[in-house]
Amino acid sequence: MVHELQALEPLLRAAQSQANPDARVRFRYDWLRQDLQRIRLGIQEPINAPRAQPRSFPPLRGDYGR
Repeated sequence: MVHELQALEPLLRAAQSQANPDARVRFRYDWLRQDLQRIRLGIQEPINAPRAQPRSFPPLRGDYGR
């Protein structure tokens, strides 16, 4: 799963480079990258350091158009 999330980065860069800067609604690539990083850490951290108690983490933004 982590590999698949990392494979998204080149696709994000390509999409961002092709985005219309004058579009009325702009996609927030930076927010998507932050959310993907949180997801990636959420997968990796328990594997690297298992815990007995569930942990909390900040909510995802989820709405990337503004």
